[in-house]
Formats: sequence, structure tokens, C-alpha cells
Amino acid sequence: MTDHELMEAVRRACIGAALAAYEDAGISGLCAEGRWEAAVGAIQSLDLKQLAADARGDPAGAGR
Repeated sequence: MTDHELMEAVRRACIGAALAAYEDAGISGLCAEGRWEAAVGAIQSLDLKQLAADARGDPAGAGR
């Protein structure tokens, strides 16, 4: 996996987490500001080491 591919995988994960959190927050009745805060929080809580390991296909997790 190239660095570019890894960065794209991280970008996709961030966007996916943000969209899912934003939608869930909306279903829960949060206002736009609350939905945005939920989306940012979802990105902040991503495990980047695990994302990188998954993108590399490393079954041992973040062992690098």
C-alpha cells in the first residue's frame, strides 16, 4: 500500500464516521450545531493506528 492509498483510506474513514454521526445525531433530534459537534467528535475518536493497520491488511492490528 502506498502512502497515498493509506491517506485516501483515512480520508474515507473520516468522512464515513462524520456522515454516520451527523445522521445519527439528526435522528436523535439534535440541531445542526449539535449534529456538527457529533460529526467532529466521531472523527476525533477514530483509532488511527487501527485504521492504518486495517488499510495495510495487517491482521495483528497496529503492530507497526
